[in-house]
Amino acid sequence: MVIERVRQMSVEEFLDFAENSEDRYEYIDGEPRQMTGGKLNHFRIIHRIQVLLESGLADSECEVIASGMFVRSGYARLLAPDVSVVRGEPETEANTRILLNPILVVEVTSPSSIEHGRISKRDYYRDVASIEAYLIVDQHRVLVELYTRSETGWHIQCFSDLGDEVPLAALDCSLPLRDIYQRISFDEELPASAEDA
Repeated sequence: MVIERVRQMSVEEFLDFAENSEDRYEYIDGEPRQMTGGKLNHFRIIHRIQVLLESGLADSECEVIASGMFVRSGYARLLAPDVSVVRGEPETEANTRILLNPILVVEVTSPSSIEHGRISKRDYYRDVASIEAYLIVDQHRVLVELYTRSETGWHIQCFSDLGDEVPLAALDCSLPLRDIYQRISFDEELPASAEDA
C-alpha cells in the first residue's frame, strides 16, 4: 500500500494501516512516516542489545520487548523503538501495539534517522512519563548516548571507547560497548550528517 507523506490519519487508521503494511512506520503529528530499512550492522547491534539486556535482566522483574511495538508521545505521535524494556507486566493500550509502560527505549541510528533520532525523537521520548532512560546507539562508529531522567531533569552521558560500559541504573545492569559492537565493521563510509553530528 502506497501512501502520500502528507496524508493525515487518525490514530485508529494508522494502527490499521501499520498492521497491514510490510514496511515499518511511525506516526508523527498525524502523519505516517516510513522507517527506512537498516543495513546488517543495524540489525546486528539491535540483536546484541536484546541479548545483553535479556541476560542482564534474567533475574529481575523486567522484560525486554523487541521492535514492533509503539510508544505513545502525546496524542498524535506513535514512536517505534528498536528495543524497549518494561518493569513488571507489559501494559498495552486497549489491546493495541501501543506499549504504555516502557522504562527504557533504545534506538539504533540508520543513515536517514540520525538527526531525527538524536533531536526530535529524543524530545518526544522525554514526554513519556514512564521512560527513565533513552539510549541512542550509532551504527557507523563507536558512540552510545544515554539520556536519563532525574528529579532535576534529563542528563546525557556519551560513551565512545570500546572499554566503556553504559550504566543503566534504572535496570541495575550495564552494557559493555565491546559487546554491543561485537562483529561490527566500520568500513562503510559515514553519511554526511553523521560526520557532522
